[in-house]
Amino acid sequence: MREYKVVFVTGTFIEKYDPTIEDFYRKEIEVDSSPSVLEILDTAGTEQFASMRDLYIRNGQGFILVYSLVNQQSFQDIKPMRDQIIRVKRYQQVPVVLVGNKVDLEAEREVSPGEGQALAEDWGCPFMETSAKSKTMVDELFTEIVRQMDFCPLPDRRRVCCPKCSLQ
Repeated sequence: MREYKVVFVTGTFIEKYDPTIEDFYRKEIEVDSSPSVLEILDTAGTEQFASMRDLYIRNGQGFILVYSLVNQQSFQDIKPMRDQIIRVKRYQQVPVVLVGNKVDLEAEREVSPGEGQALAEDWGCPFMETSAKSKTMVDELFTEIVRQMDFCPLPDRRRVCCPKCSLQ
Protein backbone atom coordinates (compact mmCIF):
# COMPACT_ATOMS: atom_id res chain seq x y z
CA MET A 1 0.00 0.00 0.00
CA ARG A 2 2.83 2.38 0.77
CA GLU A 3 3.91 2.45 -2.88
CA TYR A 4 0.38 3.41 -3.92
CA LYS A 5 0.17 6.27 -1.48
CA VAL A 6 3.45 7.77 -2.56
CA VAL A 7 2.69 7.38 -6.27
CA PHE A 8 -0.88 8.64 -5.82
CA VAL A 9 0.00 11.60 -3.59
CA THR A 10 3.39 12.66 -4.98
CA GLY A 11 3.45 11.12 -8.44
CA THR A 12 6.78 9.37 -7.80
CA PHE A 13 7.67 5.75 -7.08
CA ILE A 14 10.11 4.98 -4.28
CA GLU A 15 11.98 1.72 -4.86
CA LYS A 16 12.90 1.12 -1.21
CA TYR A 17 11.24 2.24 1.98
CA ASP A 18 11.36 1.41 5.67
CA PRO A 19 8.05 0.16 7.08
CA THR A 20 6.80 2.17 10.03
CA ILE A 21 3.91 1.65 12.40
CA GLU A 22 1.81 3.92 10.24
CA ASP A 23 2.10 6.51 7.55
CA PHE A 24 -0.57 9.12 6.87
CA TYR A 25 -1.33 11.17 3.76
CA ARG A 26 -4.14 13.50 2.79
CA LYS A 27 -5.20 14.26 -0.76
CA GLU A 28 -8.14 15.98 -2.42
CA ILE A 29 -9.58 14.32 -5.51
CA GLU A 30 -12.71 14.62 -7.59
CA VAL A 31 -14.78 11.50 -8.20
CA ASP A 32 -17.83 11.65 -10.44
CA SER A 33 -17.86 15.46 -10.25
CA SER A 34 -17.83 15.46 -6.45
CA PRO A 35 -14.84 16.60 -4.38
CA SER A 36 -13.47 14.12 -1.86
CA VAL A 37 -10.73 14.44 0.71
CA LEU A 38 -8.93 11.16 1.26
CA GLU A 39 -7.12 10.49 4.49
CA ILE A 40 -4.92 7.54 3.66
CA LEU A 41 -3.44 5.49 6.46
CA ASP A 42 -0.90 2.79 5.69
CA THR A 43 -0.59 0.40 8.60
CA ALA A 44 2.48 -1.25 7.03
CA GLY A 45 0.79 -4.67 7.19
CA THR A 46 3.50 -6.14 9.37
CA GLU A 47 2.65 -8.63 12.07
CA GLN A 48 4.53 -6.72 14.75
CA PHE A 49 1.80 -4.05 14.58
CA ALA A 50 -1.15 -6.48 14.48
CA SER A 51 -2.35 -5.38 17.92
CA MET A 52 -3.07 -1.91 16.52
CA ARG A 53 -5.05 -3.20 13.52
CA ASP A 54 -8.41 -3.36 15.30
CA LEU A 55 -8.15 0.35 16.09
CA TYR A 56 -7.24 1.23 12.50
CA ILE A 57 -10.06 -0.94 11.17
CA ARG A 58 -12.62 0.49 13.58
CA ASN A 59 -11.78 4.01 12.40
CA GLY A 60 -11.45 3.19 8.69
CA GLN A 61 -14.22 3.81 6.18
CA GLY A 62 -12.82 1.96 3.19
CA PHE A 63 -10.09 -0.62 2.72
CA ILE A 64 -7.71 -1.44 -0.11
CA LEU A 65 -6.43 -4.98 0.36
CA VAL A 66 -3.25 -5.46 -1.66
CA TYR A 67 -1.34 -8.61 -2.49
CA SER A 68 1.66 -9.13 -4.73
CA LEU A 69 0.68 -11.08 -7.81
CA VAL A 70 4.25 -12.42 -7.91
CA ASN A 71 3.84 -13.96 -4.45
CA GLN A 72 1.17 -16.62 -3.85
CA GLN A 73 1.68 -16.42 -0.08
CA SER A 74 0.75 -12.73 -0.04
CA PHE A 75 -2.52 -13.70 -1.78
CA GLN A 76 -3.23 -16.24 0.96
CA ASP A 77 -2.29 -13.73 3.67
CA ILE A 78 -4.86 -11.18 2.46
CA LYS A 79 -7.81 -13.44 3.32
CA PRO A 80 -7.43 -13.23 7.12
CA MET A 81 -7.12 -9.45 6.79
CA ARG A 82 -10.60 -9.22 5.28
CA ASP A 83 -11.91 -11.60 7.94
CA GLN A 84 -10.50 -9.29 10.59
CA ILE A 85 -12.15 -6.26 8.97
CA ILE A 86 -15.53 -8.03 8.96
CA ARG A 87 -15.06 -9.13 12.58
CA VAL A 88 -14.11 -5.65 13.81
CA LYS A 89 -16.72 -3.78 11.74
CA ARG A 90 -19.37 -6.39 12.64
CA TYR A 91 -21.07 -6.42 9.25
CA GLN A 92 -20.40 -8.12 5.93
CA GLN A 93 -20.59 -5.32 3.37
CA VAL A 94 -17.58 -3.11 4.08
CA PRO A 95 -16.17 -0.89 1.30
CA VAL A 96 -13.20 -2.92 0.03
CA VAL A 97 -11.21 -3.14 -3.18
CA LEU A 98 -9.04 -6.23 -3.75
CA VAL A 99 -5.83 -5.39 -5.59
CA GLY A 100 -3.14 -7.50 -7.21
CA ASN A 101 -0.01 -5.33 -7.41
CA LYS A 102 3.07 -5.65 -9.63
CA VAL A 103 1.29 -6.27 -12.93
CA ASP A 104 4.49 -4.91 -14.51
CA LEU A 105 6.18 -8.21 -13.50
CA GLU A 106 3.92 -10.45 -15.61
CA ALA A 107 6.69 -12.96 -16.30
CA GLU A 108 7.01 -13.62 -12.56
CA ARG A 109 3.27 -13.97 -11.89
CA GLU A 110 2.21 -16.58 -9.28
CA VAL A 111 -1.42 -15.50 -8.84
CA SER A 112 -3.64 -15.62 -11.92
CA PRO A 113 -6.14 -12.85 -12.67
CA GLY A 114 -8.84 -15.51 -12.37
CA GLU A 115 -7.84 -16.28 -8.77
CA GLY A 116 -8.07 -12.62 -7.82
CA GLN A 117 -11.37 -12.15 -9.64
CA ALA A 118 -12.87 -15.26 -8.02
CA LEU A 119 -11.92 -14.06 -4.53
CA ALA A 120 -13.34 -10.59 -5.24
CA GLU A 121 -16.59 -12.15 -6.48
CA ASP A 122 -16.75 -14.27 -3.33
CA TRP A 123 -16.27 -11.14 -1.22
CA GLY A 124 -18.62 -9.02 -3.37
CA CYS A 125 -16.03 -6.34 -4.03
CA PRO A 126 -14.22 -4.84 -7.03
CA PHE A 127 -10.95 -6.36 -8.21
CA MET A 128 -8.08 -4.57 -9.94
CA GLU A 129 -4.56 -5.38 -11.03
CA THR A 130 -2.17 -2.50 -10.75
CA SER A 131 1.45 -1.46 -10.74
CA ALA A 132 2.65 1.20 -8.36
CA LYS A 133 5.99 1.24 -10.15
CA SER A 134 4.56 1.98 -13.60
CA LYS A 135 1.59 3.92 -12.14
CA THR A 136 -0.82 1.54 -13.86
CA MET A 137 -4.38 1.91 -12.50
CA VAL A 138 -3.26 3.72 -9.32
CA ASP A 139 -5.54 6.75 -9.72
CA GLU A 140 -8.38 4.45 -10.76
CA LEU A 141 -7.85 2.41 -7.59
CA PHE A 142 -8.41 5.40 -5.31
CA THR A 143 -11.37 6.53 -7.41
CA GLU A 144 -12.91 3.08 -7.01
CA ILE A 145 -12.55 2.98 -3.22
CA VAL A 146 -14.24 6.40 -3.03
CA ARG A 147 -17.09 5.05 -5.17
CA GLN A 148 -17.39 2.03 -2.89
CA MET A 149 -17.56 4.26 0.19
CA ASP A 150 -20.18 6.47 -1.50
CA PHE A 151 -22.23 3.45 -2.63
CA CYS A 152 -22.29 1.72 0.73
CA PRO A 153 -21.39 4.13 3.54
CA LEU A 154 -20.74 2.56 6.90
CA PRO A 155 -24.01 1.89 8.71
CA ASP A 156 -24.72 3.52 12.00
CA ARG A 157 -26.71 1.92 14.81
CA ARG A 158 -30.08 2.98 13.39
CA ARG A 159 -29.88 1.95 9.74
CA VAL A 160 -28.03 0.06 7.08
CA CYS A 161 -27.02 1.55 3.73
CA CYS A 162 -28.35 -1.11 1.39
CA PRO A 163 -30.03 -4.54 1.45
CA LYS A 164 -26.65 -6.34 1.40
CA CYS A 165 -25.43 -4.50 4.49
CA SER A 166 -26.49 -5.82 7.86
CA LEU A 167 -25.19 -5.96 11.37
CA GLN A 168 -24.19 -9.45 12.43
